[in-house]
Amino acid sequence: MLRILSGALLILTLSGCAASAPRPSPTTPSKGTAPMRLGNFSVSLAVKDLAVSRAFYEKLGFQAIGGDPAQNWLIMQNETSTIGLFQGMFEKNILTFNPGWDRNAKQLADFDDVRELQRTLQARGITLSATADESSTGPASLMLTDPDGNTLLVDQHVPKPQR
Repeated sequence: MLRILSGALLILTLSGCAASAPRPSPTTPSKGTAPMRLGNFSVSLAVKDLAVSRAFYEKLGFQAIGGDPAQNWLIMQNETSTIGLFQGMFEKNILTFNPGWDRNAKQLADFDDVRELQRTLQARGITLSATADESSTGPASLMLTDPDGNTLLVDQHVPKPQR
């Protein structure tokens, strides 16, 4: 299957079809909407055995940079890749975004607050499975599910920026 897919991509590239489709730049709004700054990205993995998973990812070059094994969770990084290992905390893997944080969990001076993101998502017709308290200003989160059943968590750990 991979050989067929690779061959198809090569044919598209050689025929010029792949290059003919315009690609929006990362800052170009789609369909007239403003871009959203979701924050630092990581994948939160639901693992069966934290120690076994940690050993596996360490063999791939990841290093633990945070978390608490006694509470069954770790944050690991390998260069620009960040994963969270969570034992017994949720059923499925989660795509996680952290507004207000850089990749080292340092607070950014300017970012889109989770409540702003929530209002934008709702205005775009996206149903949220968990919402942030609109009257709050501190850490908050929201959750949604993509069309394929993948869970997305927007988890802000810092107060909203003062503008």
